[in-house]
Amino acid sequence: TESKYHRHGGNLKTGSSERGSAVTGSSLTTVLPASSTVEKSKVLSSESRKELAKQAKAIKEERRAQIDGRHRYLISRLADGIDLSEQQVEETIISDDKFQLIEQFFAPSGLKKLLFFYQDVLQQKSNASLRPDGSTNILPQKNLFITMGSTEDFTGTCAFFLRTSDEVITASNVSQEVNFGMFDCTNGDILQGLEFFLSQIMIPALKSQQNWGAVKEGLKNSQIQEFLYAVDKFVGTLSSSRQNIEDKIQLTKVDIDVYVRNLQNPSDYLTAG
Repeated sequence: TESKYHRHGGNLKTGSSERGSAVTGSSLTTVLPASSTVEKSKVLSSESRKELAKQAKAIKEERRAQIDGRHRYLISRLADGIDLSEQQVEETIISDDKFQLIEQFFAPSGLKKLLFFYQDVLQQKSNASLRPDGSTNILPQKNLFITMGSTEDFTGTCAFFLRTSDEVITASNVSQEVNFGMFDCTNGDILQGLEFFLSQIMIPALKSQQNWGAVKEGLKNSQIQEFLYAVDKFVGTLSSSRQNIEDKIQLTKVDIDVYVRNLQNPSDYLTAG
């Protein structure tokens, strides 16, 4: 160090000023600031994660305190339908970014539907180590989450709640004002899921319905009979469309080369025709 500064005119700095200087040519002074910066960023990153975790925990506890009989009704239906425990469903709901949609569903003249998807979602494990190429191991994992139904691909099970009126949903009327149902779309086969839902659940339920409101004749009413016929016809059309898409109707494959290779003149074309 002394000889270096002698070459710069003998202006030798003290040890403390050398360590604080960013303009010396020593490789030591170029490594230390970079190392300290990395360490500082790690500390800040760790502190940021702790603060975010603290905020998330506070939000969850605040939402947990809001849960009442209405939420309990939704949670119990979801737990029964998806085969999860009520505690698992509750934790999922209060951790969801779209938790406010539940309150909008309960409000007077609120959302007409509340949707939940239960399907595989790609997730990275928090303790996953980096691969040699720098990537991490991301595996699909079944998740339950609230959705509007228009932003995520539907590839699993949809659990839905539908309102029957514009009245405010309370703990006392939630079982009368809210209907629950499930729609299976395993492997992304939406048409098959819809066909099964209508043919095996909705149509049998409609045909066994005794109370049709203002229509006193019930199933004997011509309009109701026309309605049920239309639903049956729609399911039949749906089934045909699904089979067509699944290549159930196949055209015979023909080896066209056998016919084409011998065509030499117009008469051959006429013969082939």
